[in-house]
Amino acid sequence: MSVNGIGTTGYPAWQGARKAQQNAAGRSFAEQVNNVAGAKPHTSIVYMKTDDMLYSGGNGTGLSFYIKYAEGSTEDDPTVIAKGVDENGNEFEQTIHINKINPRNASLVEMTALESYMGVDKNGGLTSLPPETGMMGLHDRTNFMDMFQKQISDMKLLSQQKAAAYYGP
Repeated sequence: MSVNGIGTTGYPAWQGARKAQQNAAGRSFAEQVNNVAGAKPHTSIVYMKTDDMLYSGGNGTGLSFYIKYAEGSTEDDPTVIAKGVDENGNEFEQTIHINKINPRNASLVEMTALESYMGVDKNGGLTSLPPETGMMGLHDRTNFMDMFQKQISDMKLLSQQKAAAYYGP
């Protein structure tokens, strides 16, 4: 129990939380800082969009990629190639058949391919996808339809009717 920020243990509640965090990690703050200081610096790759690309970008995890039409892509079977680096800096290449994308179980790369192929109005932003996609990795899959419904609900709750309409049908 805590009264006015003082825990029953005799020190401020926030300090107890910090001590628990240190003990749980097994290392002091100084050890963690020194560990980071000696770590290999994180580098990011950014692909500059060219005329033949449908998309070029990434998210907050370090996932960075571009999307182009694949050779042999047709109106009946629109196909794209996504190339880039995943959140760990490993290169990847994926062939994506647009008509086979299931928005109820899709990766960020697949939904970005669908968004790019459809020419979705991004309303002045970099993407039309919900903000939660900013932390998805290359192999993470989610139900984007549920994410859109949650976004619409949140916008309505905040009386943001224009934003809710943007994500709606």
